Amino acid sequence: MNTPVRRAASAQKTSAPRETGSTRVYTELRHDILSMALPPSAALDEVGLGKRFQLSRSPIREALVRLASEGLVVILQNRSTIVAPLDIRSVPEYLDALDLLQRATHRSAAICRSDRDIEEIEAVLAIYEEKVKVSFDNGDWLPMIEGNYDFHYRIAQSGRNQYYAGFYKRILEEGRRMIYFHSEFLFKSLGSTIERLNQHHREMVDAIRSQDPDEAERLAHEHARQFKGDFLEYMERSITSKMRIAS
Repeated sequence: MNTPVRRAASAQKTSAPRETGSTRVYTELRHDILSMALPPSAALDEVGLGKRFQLSRSPIREALVRLASEGLVVILQNRSTIVAPLDIRSVPEYLDALDLLQRATHRSAAICRSDRDIEEIEAVLAIYEEKVKVSFDNGDWLPMIEGNYDFHYRIAQSGRNQYYAGFYKRILEEGRRMIYFHSEFLFKSLGSTIERLNQHHREMVDAIRSQDPDEAERLAHEHARQFKGDFLEYMERSITSKMRIAS
C-alpha cells in the first residue's frame, strides 16, 4: 500500500539531490562570507557560482535567498546579488544595541526560564566549549562564533519575549563578521585563553539558573562591555598600524 508516509519519504528522496546542492552552496558561501574570504559588497554572480559548484541556477538562487534571510547577502532591485555591506562607521551603534539587548534578554531569561531551558542552555554551552577548543586547535574561529551565537540566542529564547529574542537574533547575525576579526585579534594579540572565554558564559548560566535577574543583567552588560572594549582596541590598532610617520 502506498501510504502517505511512504509517499512523503519518496518525495524526500526525489528532491534530496536538489536540496543537497542548495545546502552545499549555502554552507560554503556562508563560510566564505563570515570568514571574509568573500568581502563586503562583493558581487555574487549566479552564472559564476553555477560553474563553481557545477549546479543549475535554481539551487544557487535558493542558497542566495536563504543567505539573504540571514542578512548575509543583499538581493538588489535589478536581481543581482552582493555580499551584505559592512559599514564600520555603524560599529559604535551596533555595540550599544548589542549591550542593551543582551542585558534585556539575559535578565528576562533569569526571570522566566524553565528547568528544561536550563538543561538546554547547559547543553549548548558544552557544545560551545568544544567548539572553542576546535577553534584554538586549528585557527578557524567560525566554530567558536557559531557556538557563541547558539548559546546567547538560546538564552534569549528562555526569556519568553519574542520581540527581545527577535531583535537580539538580528543583532547576533549582523555581528558575526565583526566577531570574526575580533576573535582573531583576541587570540593573536591579547592572548585570550579558553578559560577566559568560557568563564563569563558559565557565570551567566549560574545567574540564570539561580533566577537572579540583576546578576544575569550585570554579567551580560560586562560581557558586552568587554567585547566593545576589545573590538574598539582592535579597530584602533588596525588604523594606527597603517599610519606612516614622515622622516
